[in-house]
Amino acid sequence: MISNLLEKEIRLAGHPNLFVFSLMGALVLVPGYPYSMVFLFVCIGNFVNLLYARETHDIYYTALLPIKKVDVVTSKFTILIASEIFALLFTVPFAFIRLLYLRSIGNPVGIEANVAFFGIGLLIFAVFNWLFLPLFFQTAYQAGKSFIFAIIPATIVAIIGESLAHLLPWLDSIAWADQLRQLPILAVGSLLFILSSYFAKKRASRNFLAVNL
Repeated sequence: MISNLLEKEIRLAGHPNLFVFSLMGALVLVPGYPYSMVFLFVCIGNFVNLLYARETHDIYYTALLPIKKVDVVTSKFTILIASEIFALLFTVPFAFIRLLYLRSIGNPVGIEANVAFFGIGLLIFAVFNWLFLPLFFQTAYQAGKSFIFAIIPATIVAIIGESLAHLLPWLDSIAWADQLRQLPILAVGSLLFILSSYFAKKRASRNFLAVNL
């Protein structure tokens, strides 16, 4: 069922910007750029995708399919999570390229593309997911309002991460020893991402069951 819903989202309902914004991991090769924007772009892409679904009446169309009502939430949740995980994995090889060939060029703006960077990215997604879909599925219509309430705290997390890189040298380091010290940040980010997404899905499903389409 989930694979069918994901295929439907990708082939029929997905907005092209969602896929474009999921490819922004290459930006870690750009010197002097706030790399946390890679993850915020994915959040923006999911907003555009949900806005597109609203304008094309995809929520209503999906609800008319021979599936449970909560499966409508599952379809949007699946493409959201898939885009975030894909963006993370797509960024990894570019981070390695930067580590191998561009390590002499520092990033004066903020954090380097290191282990902590990916942990902060997962924290950004965790905060965004916790708010975005549950708020949207209170009405299945107010995409803009849901996005504003979700992207502001997610952006604050990104700003904190970029700022801490200036205060804690080991957090901004790409040395192997320092990246080992950063593993707890990745672990915490991964755990919060999983828990936040799981409970956000449950809240969004509960909210949508009360919506009269």
